[in-house]
Amino acid sequence: MDKIICITLASGFLIGASAQAWELVWSDEFSGEVLPDANKWTTEVGYLRNQEKQYYTGNRTENVRIENGNLILECHKDNFRIPDAGKALYSSVSITTQAHQDWQYGRFEVRAKMPQGNGVWASLWLMGASDSKGSPWPACGEIDIAEHVGKEPENIYGTVHFQDEGKHRKKPFLFAETNLYKDFHVYVAEWGPDRIEFFCDGKKYGTFPVIYAGEGDLNPFQHPFFLMISLALGGSWGGPIDDAILPQRILVDYVRVYQDQTHQKHDKASWSIDPSSTK
Repeated sequence: MDKIICITLASGFLIGASAQAWELVWSDEFSGEVLPDANKWTTEVGYLRNQEKQYYTGNRTENVRIENGNLILECHKDNFRIPDAGKALYSSVSITTQAHQDWQYGRFEVRAKMPQGNGVWASLWLMGASDSKGSPWPACGEIDIAEHVGKEPENIYGTVHFQDEGKHRKKPFLFAETNLYKDFHVYVAEWGPDRIEFFCDGKKYGTFPVIYAGEGDLNPFQHPFFLMISLALGGSWGGPIDDAILPQRILVDYVRVYQDQTHQKHDKASWSIDPSSTK
């Protein structure tokens, strides 16, 4: 069993880290302008995946903004006009580091407060980059640092997705926690060459051996991934939407990426993947 240690850094507090030489290599403390830093994040636009009901509106302050040192992602019952395509009944936001930054291995830490109510689907996740020929989901791999659906008010899931023999495979890990929508919690995925581990508030609740997803270069978890944060409504997992609970929001205090000193970060992804692929 790994020795659990706490390491104080200039930028904050590393909670429940395994005994490893973690170094902060990237972060966003959301202390800047009204919108997310365009040098770090890109907002998605459109109806994208999972039969979700919301339209991702891009840099619309009703759906995404920075207030009081927190990033806010907010979903609405709406009447949003889509250029040349009618109106959207629901709106929300999804942001990604895809065009700016990706990493191979690391500790990915997000301090966030989840939404509540039937139909919400909050995701803090990593999407695998594909090779130059293009590898669609799930072959590219996915690591869900934390996902929450409102119909399961006390549950957080850390999940890995990959492909085996041409079929989608996944391994979810469940962590139960009350008052997800009342309090901030620290959600973490630690990913190395041999395993992926999931933590909530310093408590480890899942370990995935990377070799289960294949060996060598064909294993998606031996390649770079980029970060995403999204707030969806309905869809294949979110389920029926209770309009009475809207609007809802994810509040993000910070996102921090640490790496072992032996691992290298990847500036500006040289690979590409279409994150609109079904999760």
